Amino acid sequence: MSAEFPYVRPRRLRSTPAMRRLVAQTRLHPAELILPLFVREGVSEPVPIGSMPGVVQHTRDTLRRAAAQAAEAGLGGVMLFGVPEVQDAIGSEGTNPDGILQQAIRDVVSEAGDSLVVMSDLCLDEYTDHGHCGVLAADGSVDNDATLERYAEMAVVQADAGVHLVGPSGMMDGQIGVVRRALDAAGHQDTGILAYTAKYASAFYGPFREAVGSSLTGDRKAYQQDPANARESLRELAQDLAEGADMVMVKPAMAYLDIVRQIADASPVPVSAYQVSGEYAMVEAAAANGWVDRERMILETLTSIRRAGADQILTYWALEAAHLLARG
Repeated sequence: MSAEFPYVRPRRLRSTPAMRRLVAQTRLHPAELILPLFVREGVSEPVPIGSMPGVVQHTRDTLRRAAAQAAEAGLGGVMLFGVPEVQDAIGSEGTNPDGILQQAIRDVVSEAGDSLVVMSDLCLDEYTDHGHCGVLAADGSVDNDATLERYAEMAVVQADAGVHLVGPSGMMDGQIGVVRRALDAAGHQDTGILAYTAKYASAFYGPFREAVGSSLTGDRKAYQQDPANARESLRELAQDLAEGADMVMVKPAMAYLDIVRQIADASPVPVSAYQVSGEYAMVEAAAANGWVDRERMILETLTSIRRAGADQILTYWALEAAHLLARG
């Protein structure tokens, strides 16, 4: 039999919704989605984030409700970010046991119990008055090793609050090993680490800085990865695995699907990808102008990230996507 048209007709497997569903190679499920949530100290009502339509800085009460909704929808987890009232040079509120993020962790763990994996951002940029992810040296550069000391303290207070996974996101050399040793020494051997393994110095983070009230001056190119480079992601992966990472992540996602694929092919641990604020905002802006079908775009972008090899996706659409998937 000939292997050419008209005998071979790939359209046979695209003919009906049932047929397409039968042969689909990539599927989305709510359990693979992680919802990032922001909680702001000192507010009585949620504060909308102008550059991220539909996303807010929560109060502690509305954060609890959002966590309950996430659990009810069957999401895999939530990633918590704190927005403090006070920032200083060393990010003191990041290690305050009663700081806003630690309060939020306790609130969400109490609300959701074991229904959600509760994750926390382990970084200083939300808490420093200069907006960098670490402690500054006298020349204004980020001091890698001094920053690691702060990360170790942050990891312990977050674990004390009950978090399931800490997410070191500052791209400091040695951060996973330092955090692992600090957690173990404090008796938190069961607290896991989601390593931000390949985090690029990306323009797609712009709206996020509004979301966390970052006062960044300059850029983070001296510690986040160069968007031009791919191979160094595999070097970062090898280092994070050797230091004890339980899961690894690529950030951003959509502009770095090739990196997601390379990491997924090489990683023996689960691989996450973060669909970041700028990626979210672009679709929302295009949809608001009537240029794209918003719901189709949401599911198509998420499917592309899964297809590239991500086991989990952090996305601001997690809750809505879960409802779209339930609707079928």
